[in-house]
Amino acid sequence: MTDLAEEVPEASSGPRHRAPARRRPRTAVWQRWSRVVHAYTSMIALLLVLFFGISGITLNPPEWTFGDEPTSVSESGTMTFDVAPDGQVDYLAVSEFLRTTYGIKAEVSDYSSTGNQGSISYRAPGYAADATFDTETGEYRLTIEEQGWVGVMNDLHKGRDADSSWRWTIDVAGAFLVLIAASGLLLQLVLRRRRRSAVIVAVVGSIVVAVLIFLTL
Repeated sequence: MTDLAEEVPEASSGPRHRAPARRRPRTAVWQRWSRVVHAYTSMIALLLVLFFGISGITLNPPEWTFGDEPTSVSESGTMTFDVAPDGQVDYLAVSEFLRTTYGIKAEVSDYSSTGNQGSISYRAPGYAADATFDTETGEYRLTIEEQGWVGVMNDLHKGRDADSSWRWTIDVAGAFLVLIAASGLLLQLVLRRRRRSAVIVAVVGSIVVAVLIFLTL
């Protein structure tokens, strides 16, 4: 029987050299990271993009209320306390009276007084309340306007009369939109089969936007 050692060639005693690992092409790396950024920023910003997209459509035509018409209510009366003790208008007391009596929840946006006439205003997205009063007699007149859910969305879209937390939300949404657009554009440019058509569409779209801006100005 032939010895098994004779059939197997003797292993080389020298060091073994492994083939060097192939480096991934730079375009493949850019493509991978573009997909990751585009996918995750799109998922995170999905609801924000949907909200700003819908409110952007309803923003230009103010007559689109979808049945939720704006309401306006006027009230009047007399405050039973001294509005201006020592000649100084007590805006805090006036504001608390109006909030308690009429359920105003918006933030105070402005207040002033001239002679014996004073005023105080409240603003929130889709909501406005304005009161004028006599600092001597305490007589007042209040007007409350509510725009409905479409008006609320439109004001939120513009950041009008919103608090600082919503303004930060708008900034974050804008940053996500920039990332989505940049990563999507980069993803198209690194794909050879789509690069030419992507550049053509981007150039044509930029020209159309530039023309529309020029016509608007």
